[in-house]
Amino acid sequence: MEFITHTWHWSVAGFLIAAIMLLLNYFGKVFGMSSNLRTLCSMTGVGNKVSFFDWDWKAQRWNLAVVVGAMLGGYVAVHFLSDASNVAINPKTIEQLAAMGIDAPNGKLLPETLFGNQIFESPKMIIILLVGGLLIGFGSRYAGGCTSGHAIAGMSNLQIPSLKAVIGFFVGGLLMAHFILPLLF
Repeated sequence: MEFITHTWHWSVAGFLIAAIMLLLNYFGKVFGMSSNLRTLCSMTGVGNKVSFFDWDWKAQRWNLAVVVGAMLGGYVAVHFLSDASNVAINPKTIEQLAAMGIDAPNGKLLPETLFGNQIFESPKMIIILLVGGLLIGFGSRYAGGCTSGHAIAGMSNLQIPSLKAVIGFFVGGLLMAHFILPLLF
């Protein structure tokens, strides 16, 4: 059995995302990854101690399929669609990353320096992961959703708070990439 070994064209993924959003809107459902964490925590009974998790998680059970789909999609992408030859990185970007000690992906989608197993051997990288995780968790709670929830679901519903959040995500990403990342490496 032969599998396709190249990534899909952006228009295919874009069409599928739009179709799913139309279906969710039609059925009155709201999409977002961070809401799945709330659902999982609520399922464990944490709601007895923390009021934020005290809600009817069964009404949001359908959204757990998003988590399963993301994991399956990630597996398929890594094992069957991982030909990075159609991913072009600007040579200037590669130079800037090399100056920070970050290797070029060299045919992989992600650099080993940032995504290899050796990061768990470095106390600095572990601290960066922990602090980054806390900031992402706080940010998604403070913004009322994560990047996927605001950028895909909120923007497709023409919600002004989602537009503001997405602008904040992009500004934060630019600040991180240009000012904070060079200080960390």
